[in-house]
Amino acid sequence: MKLVFLDVKTMGDIPNLGLLEKYGEVTYYQTTRPDQTQERIENADIVLVNKVVLDRAIIEQASALKLICVVATGTNNVDKVAAEKRGIPVKNASDYSTQSVTQGTFALLFHLLVNIPYFDQYVKDGSYSKTDIFTHFGNGFWELNGKRFGIIGLGAIGRQVAKVADAFGAEVVYYSTSGQNTQQPYQRLDLDEFLTTSDVVSIHAPLNEYTANLINYDRLKRLKKTAILINVGRGGIVNEADLARALDEELLAGAGIDVFTQEPISPANPLLHVKNKARLALSPHVTWASIEARTMLMEKVGRNIEEFLTNGK
Repeated sequence: MKLVFLDVKTMGDIPNLGLLEKYGEVTYYQTTRPDQTQERIENADIVLVNKVVLDRAIIEQASALKLICVVATGTNNVDKVAAEKRGIPVKNASDYSTQSVTQGTFALLFHLLVNIPYFDQYVKDGSYSKTDIFTHFGNGFWELNGKRFGIIGLGAIGRQVAKVADAFGAEVVYYSTSGQNTQQPYQRLDLDEFLTTSDVVSIHAPLNEYTANLINYDRLKRLKKTAILINVGRGGIVNEADLARALDEELLAGAGIDVFTQEPISPANPLLHVKNKARLALSPHVTWASIEARTMLMEKVGRNIEEFLTNGK
C-alpha cells in the first residue's frame, strides 16, 4: 500500500505520527499547493488530508486511489459525490478534541474576564510595590457563579462546556439553530431572549445554513454591554466586520475568537484593527489542538485505515 499525507504540518509534532507506516509505504508532505496535488497522489492507494482540497477532477484522475482519510471532522474539502461515484470511501474522525476545545473556551473567557496579563504587568512594572494597600482594583471582574452562560451548539463539545460552566455555578441555557435539539437538561431559549439575557455567549456550532452570519451587528446590539462572546465553532458564524464595529462601539465587554472566515487570517480582517484591543482575544484556530487531541486524532485515522484494510469499507 502506498499512503500519501498531503499536509502533515497540520498535525504538528505528535508521538504517534509514525503509526501510519505499519500500513505501507508513506510519503509525507508538509504542505501541498493546489497545483501539486494531482502529481503527488497519482500513485497513492490511500490519501490523507486535513485541509487540502480533493475536487472532482483530482479524484477522477487518481487511478490508484482506494481510500480518502480526512484528518479532521469536516469533509467539505473533499468532493464526496465524485469519490462515491468511483467507490472510494471518505473517512473522517470525530470526538477527539472535546476536552481541548472546552479548555480553550475557558482560557479565552478567563483571559477576557479576569485579565491576568493586566495584573501581571501591574506587579512586574513596579506599580504594586508603590501602592499603599495590599490589593488593586484597577481592573474589575465578575464571577461566573450565578451568571447566565449561553451556548450555541449543544453537541459533544457544547455539552462538555456546559458541564464546566455548571461547575462554576453558572446557569446554562442554550439556543438551537436548527430548532430540533430539544432533549437537553438545560433551558432552551429563543434567540432574542438568549442574546439579551446571557452574560456569556459561547459558540460551538458547525457552519451551515442555520449558522452562517448568525451573529451580525443587529444581534450584537442585543447583547448586554457586560457580555462576553466566545467563538470556537467556525468562522463565518460571527460577522467579523460587525463584531469589530460592536467592540469599538462598546456594545459588549469583549470577544474571544479562535476561528475566522479566512484561515490564516487576512491582514485586512477588521478584527485586527479594533481600537480597544484589550476587549478582544484572538487565537489561531488552536483550541482543538492539545497534544492529547492530535494524538487521539491520529489514532482514529489509523483505525479508519485498519478497518478499510480489514473489511474493505
